[in-house]
Amino acid sequence: MVKAVFTTKVTPGYKDLPEARYHFPRTYLNQVRQAVGDHIVYYEPRRTSVELSSIGGRQSYFGVARVTAVIEDAEIADHYFALISDYLDFDLPVPFAEGSEYYESALKKADGSTNKGAFGRAVRLVPDAEFDRILKAGFAPVLSENPETKAVSPPGWAESDVPFERPIVEMTILRPFRERSFMHNVRAAYANRCAMTGLRLINGGGRPEVQAAHIQPVASKGPDSVRNGLALSGTVHWMFDRGLISVGDDYKILVAKNHVPEEAARLLNPSGVIHLPSDGSLYPNAQYLKFHRDVVFKGAR
Repeated sequence: MVKAVFTTKVTPGYKDLPEARYHFPRTYLNQVRQAVGDHIVYYEPRRTSVELSSIGGRQSYFGVARVTAVIEDAEIADHYFALISDYLDFDLPVPFAEGSEYYESALKKADGSTNKGAFGRAVRLVPDAEFDRILKAGFAPVLSENPETKAVSPPGWAESDVPFERPIVEMTILRPFRERSFMHNVRAAYANRCAMTGLRLINGGGRPEVQAAHIQPVASKGPDSVRNGLALSGTVHWMFDRGLISVGDDYKILVAKNHVPEEAARLLNPSGVIHLPSDGSLYPNAQYLKFHRDVVFKGAR
């Protein structure tokens, strides 16, 4: 087993869903097979689609996951899927370089310039130490809340001699860590505002009252991805989890008839549509919304 970087675009040319599967051609079959059973990080390139003229990608690492298996694509010859589990968004996107220091040493030539040949590979194997450094940078906000972890240092900077309680990649599969990270990311995506009421309440300690709700529940194999999350106030979160309200593919709020008291329904956005993140790539994913409507929602679809 070996760790790797998987490159995927905001508008992928292949049939990617980073939380569940990664689509790739035979060119990368050997590298992906080596990563089965181990962890990978996702990287978003400058190009946002298969169009050569497209730009706007973050050129950053944005999430971690584990590869569970590789299967053939039954529809396209010489193409495969890496099946994915344990996906988790980074709390901060991590640029491929900080100044002259690169997170992946293979991307830097001896003269200090970028190795474009290596950069052009959609799947790249990466040493454990470099992988660990990317994760520390990506989860810096949540790690800083945990007294058992040390401060994060960019590549090339001096680090404390105090070791982590456990390797960072092991921490990312623990529920307490994942829940803190998911809450941080969903709140940030929705600017601490309830998607269904528009309320933005901050308590006396400066903490937002809004909660992070999974659209497809974790118990039903829903990922800890912002695209599988909604920022909801406590009462609305309770109603959502019990299927009294849901969301359509057009982001309209659905209310289960005869299940929601009029007083509660009046809390919902008068527009009938949820508030959405400013970043379109973080909008709720249609696959997870459909799961909630089909499996959880008690109203007509």
